[in-house]
Amino acid sequence: MKIRPAIINDREKILEFQLNLAMETENLELDRKTVLNGINSVINDSSKGKYFVAENDKDIIACLMITPEWSDWRCAWMIWLQSVYVVPEYRNKGVFKTLYNYIKDIVQNNIDYKGIRLYVDNSNKSAAEVYRKVGMCGEHYSVWEWIK
Repeated sequence: MKIRPAIINDREKILEFQLNLAMETENLELDRKTVLNGINSVINDSSKGKYFVAENDKDIIACLMITPEWSDWRCAWMIWLQSVYVVPEYRNKGVFKTLYNYIKDIVQNNIDYKGIRLYVDNSNKSAAEVYRKVGMCGEHYSVWEWIK
């Protein structure tokens, strides 16, 4: 398995993954054109975030996006993991762990970064268990939101 930054040619696969993710986790059908525009915006402007993909024999089997958040408490950047998706037949095989460790290495080796965060839907118990197994903790904060 190889982890690498996503490129523009990966956008259709990332789109497929994001549409599947919304349906699987929230039973939500996203607008394909809006999501594709969002993916293109990230790929074309790294200040918005950055996608990483996992490949197995040149097939993309997973992706995630990182976005930065400035922490005044820590005077450093926190990295948010978002849009995490692993193809079903590759789940429970260490794919997320490999992706996570790749990002963790980036954070550990850059003094501008202080940590990693993510949010998970409260009903997504299997994802929460995966995150716990890689050493993340979901006990400190709850994420609350308002969406227009």
